[in-house]
Amino acid sequence: MRKSLLALLVLSGGIVCAQRYTTKGFQVKVTQNVEYAVNIDFLTSDFSNQGQVATDVTAIKTALAMGQPIPATHFDPNDPGSDVKVARLRMDIYEPMNDTITDRPVIVYVHTGNFLPPPLNGGPTGRKEDSTAVYLCREWAKRGFVAVALSYRLGWNPLASGPTGPIVRRATLLNAVYRAIHDVKECVRSLKEDESNSNTYGIDPDKIVLYGQGSGGYVALAYATLDKQSETEIQKFVYPGTTDSSYVQPNLVGDIEGFAPSPAALTLYAPNGFSSDVSMVVNAGGALADTSWLEAGDVPMVSFQCIRDPFAPFGEGTVIVPTTQEDVVDVQGANVFMAKVNALGNNSVFSGIPSTGDPFTTRARSMYGVQYDYIYAPPFNKITINSNVEGLFAFERPLGASLFQNEGSPWEWWIATDPIPSTVIAPGPPPITAHMAGLQSNPDMSPAKGKTYVDTIMGYMIPRVILALELEAGIGLHENMVAGAVKMYPNPVHNTLFIKSEDSDVDIETVEILDVSGRMVSKHVIEPGRAELSTAHLNPGVYMVRVTTNQGAFASRIMKE
Repeated sequence: MRKSLLALLVLSGGIVCAQRYTTKGFQVKVTQNVEYAVNIDFLTSDFSNQGQVATDVTAIKTALAMGQPIPATHFDPNDPGSDVKVARLRMDIYEPMNDTITDRPVIVYVHTGNFLPPPLNGGPTGRKEDSTAVYLCREWAKRGFVAVALSYRLGWNPLASGPTGPIVRRATLLNAVYRAIHDVKECVRSLKEDESNSNTYGIDPDKIVLYGQGSGGYVALAYATLDKQSETEIQKFVYPGTTDSSYVQPNLVGDIEGFAPSPAALTLYAPNGFSSDVSMVVNAGGALADTSWLEAGDVPMVSFQCIRDPFAPFGEGTVIVPTTQEDVVDVQGANVFMAKVNALGNNSVFSGIPSTGDPFTTRARSMYGVQYDYIYAPPFNKITINSNVEGLFAFERPLGASLFQNEGSPWEWWIATDPIPSTVIAPGPPPITAHMAGLQSNPDMSPAKGKTYVDTIMGYMIPRVILALELEAGIGLHENMVAGAVKMYPNPVHNTLFIKSEDSDVDIETVEILDVSGRMVSKHVIEPGRAELSTAHLNPGVYMVRVTTNQGAFASRIMKE
């Protein structure tokens, strides 16, 4: 069902939903650490004794099948009574306070962290409680979204070295991403299941957006594009010297939904009758595992990336472990995969957004087709942003003195004296803290800087969420009746828009035209009868027309050609 683009507010006759979602109008209610799943923890489990592993997995799954709690030994990493450990996966829910709407769009936030907990990951961030995570989720909730920040399972071996080091790093990292996808899918399914019962958080299960930051961006992009098991068997994902032995073994770790194809599989997820489908993906600082995963009909995508990101390539490149600066696997950055997203038509919903009057779109598009100095030595010291990359917002940060002094996440910040950032991660001399390590690629980090970048992300992202989720239609108890009584034509429109009431009881009073950011571009007071409005002054693009009558109001989208 198409949801309203107008919030049901009694103030001044109501406001347009675009204003609801672009303007901060709510206080925020936060519900922390809601458990959404339990699954096998690869970070704390010991899989060296296969006999004990089989015994433990059988005990865990038998308890679940009988409706009994998982034995306590499996929750305690230090308990020698079991080798296979499980983790409770939790989410923080941010809601608009005192909101009367009960079918609100959802943004699920997937945190950064290199698939290891901080400061073990060599940095100060990597939790759902990160400063950027909390700020983003609160900003979304203030605008009328329900925001969900979740934890997911971590664990891989970035320190593997020697002849097999590259293989171990690649295999363990790919499986860490794969498990994270499973966890996010389980979170989405659990939200949908709750909506079908009590709808605790007042969500619309058909309007869910994934927002992935850093390593979370990899997860979000793979979530939306990995839809066939065979896609984990392309050559770069198989063991060297083989053609069909993938690093990802579904019989061992689960299928692409995280479900166990065999009793011995190291996953506890099972179908609950709800899909893991989402409506849109936003990536901030991640990359796509392989562009062959992209297909026509995939959900719309928005990407934010620093041109000179040294860890996640902006173009074609290799994922680099921040802690050791070792290569892991070749991937495609936003400059590459966003071109294919557009070539497939998956971002066509954004094509009508005009540049004029929208500084964020103007800035993004002004960089398309432009060449920039790049982070490598000649002849690879230049990079050109592709032209057909609608939905890409590239950030140009100063060229660093060395490769790893370039910036990839200027939207991040932390408090240097907090326990995790102040932890010593290298004894030195001098001793290096997680905070100091983070400054290498974010030297002028501060809350003010991070919030400035987040505000830019919001300004570019939100109008595209409104379009992708079709957050439109009308307000009031009689919106369907009013919309049916008023005719608006032609659409697309050139120079004149006609609006006419075909019901003698419905009198048109005012007509407002708004751009996709919610900014009013014209308002007209209408005499009874038919309205004839000039649209010659409008730039080509998508607009919302809000019609107020004596019986209520509604809004409809038009295209100006």
